[in-house]
Amino acid sequence: MNERTARLGFPVKVMARDDLKSNDTRRAASDPHLKVSLEYVDAILDHLDRHDIRMYRMSSDLAPYATHPDMPQFHAMVDESRAELAALGQKARRLDMRLSFHPSQYIVINSPDDALVERSVRDLLSQAQMLDLMELGPEAVLVIHVGGTYGDVEAARARWVETWHRLPEPVRRRLVLEHDDLRFSAADVLWIHEHTGVRLIFDHQHFWCLNPERADLRATLQAILRTWPSGQQPKVHFSSPQTQMREQETIDRKTGKKKMRLTQPVFTGHADFCNPFEFANFMRQADGLQFDVMLEAKAKDLALLRLRPDLLRYAPDVARRFGLEGEPLDPPPA
Repeated sequence: MNERTARLGFPVKVMARDDLKSNDTRRAASDPHLKVSLEYVDAILDHLDRHDIRMYRMSSDLAPYATHPDMPQFHAMVDESRAELAALGQKARRLDMRLSFHPSQYIVINSPDDALVERSVRDLLSQAQMLDLMELGPEAVLVIHVGGTYGDVEAARARWVETWHRLPEPVRRRLVLEHDDLRFSAADVLWIHEHTGVRLIFDHQHFWCLNPERADLRATLQAILRTWPSGQQPKVHFSSPQTQMREQETIDRKTGKKKMRLTQPVFTGHADFCNPFEFANFMRQADGLQFDVMLEAKAKDLALLRLRPDLLRYAPDVARRFGLEGEPLDPPPA
C-alpha cells in the first residue's frame, strides 16, 4: 500500500454546533424518517469539510424504527431513501470522507438467545444496506464487539464464529470486530479472525484495560492491521482514560437527604479530551504502520480540534502523519 495521509475522526455528535443534529430523534408518533437524518448528516459533512475533518462515524439510529418488529410502517424506510442515500454517498466520496457505523451494545451475535441474534442480524443488515446504497467502498464499515461471555469465553467465541458463517453477505462484507475493555481481549478477537477472516479494530485504551496475555502492543497492533486486505486503510480507536475525581450521588443515612461525594476515577471510562503525550507515544510506537484514527473522547469534535494544535506544539513528527504543518494555533471557532 502506498503511504497516505492518516485521517482523524470522531463519532456522531457535533459538540461545537448545537444546531447540527446527528439523526431524527422524534418519537414514532411523529413519523421520524431516515430522509430527515440524511439531511442532518449532509449538513454535518459541510461542517466537517470546513474544518478539514475527513472521517466521521454516523449515528446507529440514523433510520429510526426501521427494524422494529412491531412497527412495520417504518420497515420500508431505507428503500424509500435510495436517492437520498446515493446523493449523500456521492458527497462523501467527493469530500474524501470516510464514513462508518458502530451499532449499539444491543447488537449481540454470540448470544445463546436465537431471537436476540436474529434481531441483531436484522439491524446489521439494515445498516449494511445503507452503506451499500451510498455506494461507499470497503473502508466504510460496521464496528461491533464480540458480545457477552455467558460464563464461558471459549463457547462465546465459538458461537460468534458460528453466527458469522450464517450472516448475509452484505453484513459479512462490512463487519469489523473490536476487542473490548472487560470481556474479550485482542488475543480473543485475533482467534476469531483466524476462524472467520473478519477484519479487526485495535482500541488503544481497551488494550491497556484488558490484556491478560501480556501481549506486546506493537506486535498486537501489527497483527490486527494485517487482518485488513492490501489496498484498504485500517483504522484504530484512541481515547485517554478518565483521571479526574467523579461526583457520585449518595443518600445520607441519618437525614435521608441526597448528597454528592467525590470518588476515584474509573480508568475504563473515556476522558473528555485526548492526552497529546499519550497519543504521541502511541503513534511513535506505531511508527511505519498505516491506519486512520477514530478518537473516542467524550468531547467528540472538540477533542479532535484540540488535539491537532497540541500535536503541532508537542509532537510535530506525529502531526505530519496527519497532514498537519505549520505553527500551532488555538483550536478554530465552530
